[in-house]
Amino acid sequence: MPNNDKNNNKSNLKSILTRILYEEKNADFQLELLAGEAGLDIRKIVTEDIYRPGLALAGYTEKFLAERVQILGSTELSYLKTLSSTQMKKAINNVLAFTPPCFIIAKNLELPEGFTTIANKLKVPVFRTSLDTTQFIHQLTAYLDYKLAPETYLHGDLVDVYGVGLLLVGESGIGKSECALDLVERGNRLVADDLVKVQRRGEGIIMGQSAARSPAMQYHIEIRGVGIVDIYALFGIRSVRTRKRIEVQIELVRWQEGMDYERVGLEEQYTEILGVKIPLVQIPVMPGKNLALICEVIAKNHLLKIMGYHPAKMFNEELLKIMKGKGDKEAYPQIDPWVIRDIE
Repeated sequence: MPNNDKNNNKSNLKSILTRILYEEKNADFQLELLAGEAGLDIRKIVTEDIYRPGLALAGYTEKFLAERVQILGSTELSYLKTLSSTQMKKAINNVLAFTPPCFIIAKNLELPEGFTTIANKLKVPVFRTSLDTTQFIHQLTAYLDYKLAPETYLHGDLVDVYGVGLLLVGESGIGKSECALDLVERGNRLVADDLVKVQRRGEGIIMGQSAARSPAMQYHIEIRGVGIVDIYALFGIRSVRTRKRIEVQIELVRWQEGMDYERVGLEEQYTEILGVKIPLVQIPVMPGKNLALICEVIAKNHLLKIMGYHPAKMFNEELLKIMKGKGDKEAYPQIDPWVIRDIE
């Protein structure tokens, strides 16, 4: 199958300063900074995965995942209480020496003796939350998954058509915005115009939203010859949505005589966005062509394929049966030529 890789964007490793976590989620996570304030602008979080350093505290540090946020719950702190003062200090040194992004103590538990001193010395932030350990891990992972998700920006329009996220791309001036406006007028929902912010969320899922910095600018479309129009003001709240999963990319291309276009639909094309493969449909643009209607058909056709019904493939299979004399006569009944004569 052909593979269009014009949007084959390679994501870079993202990171956030530990200070960002503290400032953005201080209230939600009920975070209390206990030590290592000097490390807030030094330590970086590079992964949404967390680590509970129980084995490291016990002395096994060969597989210590220092790049992760370290969570200390009742299990880890109960173990430290069983150690002598010297053993406890050694255990704490063992994990803090790796200078991870931060330590977070769950359930408002008390820090072991000497932990604060060593953390301040090594500039490793230490927080405490009143949340239960498991509950906090789920919330923290979800937050970091969003903050560290690979992202890119694409020039195009994103529209929710019958629940399917269609990304309209093509050269400047080809009619992407006009097509999006027509789709909205037909009852569909605009997500983003001109510049789409795309994030990879989870395995094989890419989400799109407007790249506008201000919510007041989010649902505006530039129509050549008209100017800027406010979709929200013109069509109401039901005409827009904040974000949508991108499921099909539609590329508008100028029609050229002799160019080879897909006629049957048996050979599906794909493109990659942030490493995720999604279907690609190329539509030749010419005067008088109803692009919005075609986009709606593409969305409905995609829903059929999700349900296991591939019209082009089933049509081809049945055609081959007919050519071999094995076609379904009830599905394709023979018409009496005399009947045709009577109709004429």
